[in-house]
Amino acid sequence: MSEAKKHRILIVDDENSNITALTHILRPDYTVYAAINGADALKAAEKFLPDVILLDIVMPDMDGYEVITKLKSSEKTKDIPVIFLTGNIDPADEAKGLSLGAVDYVMKPFLRGQLLKRVESHLYLGKKN
Repeated sequence: MSEAKKHRILIVDDENSNITALTHILRPDYTVYAAINGADALKAAEKFLPDVILLDIVMPDMDGYEVITKLKSSEKTKDIPVIFLTGNIDPADEAKGLSLGAVDYVMKPFLRGQLLKRVESHLYLGKKN
């Protein structure tokens, strides 16, 4: 698939090691963008209009809940599927994330195959709508 036709994924995580690992997994099949904080994530989402956003919850300054709330309130980014990718294992965190508009919730450490299938599924579902 040519670079221009690849789906775009935005990774938002304050840990460079997580961005590096996710980029390594996703780059063969997707165009990957990364942001290390909420403010940069909002700018990148508006600029690149990714097909899916992988969003960490625990970040300094602006957490993932605030980021998704801002994404969903913007006309340009409100329909981008957001998958929370987080170390938070409390079911209340998952419920909160889903109630704010996330389409999925994946806990770290994630499994490569599981993550790829979830991204694929949300890209497919996005095409159908």
